[in-house]
Amino acid sequence: MVTPNQVQADMPVVSPDDEQFAVVDHMEGSDWIKLKKDARGTHHFIPLSWVQTADDKVRIDRSASQAMQQWSTIPSFEGLKSAQPQT
Repeated sequence: MVTPNQVQADMPVVSPDDEQFAVVDHMEGSDWIKLKKDARGTHHFIPLSWVQTADDKVRIDRSASQAMQQWSTIPSFEGLKSAQPQT
């Protein structure tokens, strides 16, 4: 299990196939990762529960496209379309 202190600012966020789709801005509380603004100038949040490992990269449990469909603009599960990976 990954702990919040393992996730650091400026770490790349990647899918299982090593596709980078975001960069960590900072942890928001103990459950949410705030990502740096995207090309449209919007911050997004992903739950720490998606993270499989955090060493030099934050590696999540779903594809980049799934993550971008499911991430939220607020740090809340109510803001997510789904907190579970699509199969």
